[in-house]
Amino acid sequence: MSLVRYEPWGLFNQLSRELGHRHHHAAEQTKNERAAASHDWTPAVDIKETDTAFHIVADVPGVDPKDIEIHMENGTLTIKGERESKKEDTKEGYKRVERSYGSFYRSFNMPDTADAEKIAAKSHNGVLEVTIPKQEKVQARKIEVQH
Repeated sequence: MSLVRYEPWGLFNQLSRELGHRHHHAAEQTKNERAAASHDWTPAVDIKETDTAFHIVADVPGVDPKDIEIHMENGTLTIKGERESKKEDTKEGYKRVERSYGSFYRSFNMPDTADAEKIAAKSHNGVLEVTIPKQEKVQARKIEVQH
């Protein structure tokens, strides 16, 4: 027969360690996840891949193109911006003003084939189009040995 040490708080301590471990991982969210969580709205996005490029189309109504920032760093494409719109309606006896505003943030992990140097973006009628060309494939070539 073996002796077993009685620990009345053993299960409680184990639960505490597990909860602390989960809290630690939750606190280590990436910078992008925290930034996305702190923004006011998220534009709808369509992503399409063709043989030569990746295409991202985002609905950004009311956002002035000069208020949009696009960055590519360490394989992550980031799109962020801010909108402010104001609608006034003045009629007999009343004046109504509606405003909607807020910032947005989206990020996308891009494959190694994305060519960060040739990214192009345009905005028209509240639709942002970002084109990320693919890098040209390196063609295998035969090297002759000279004698």
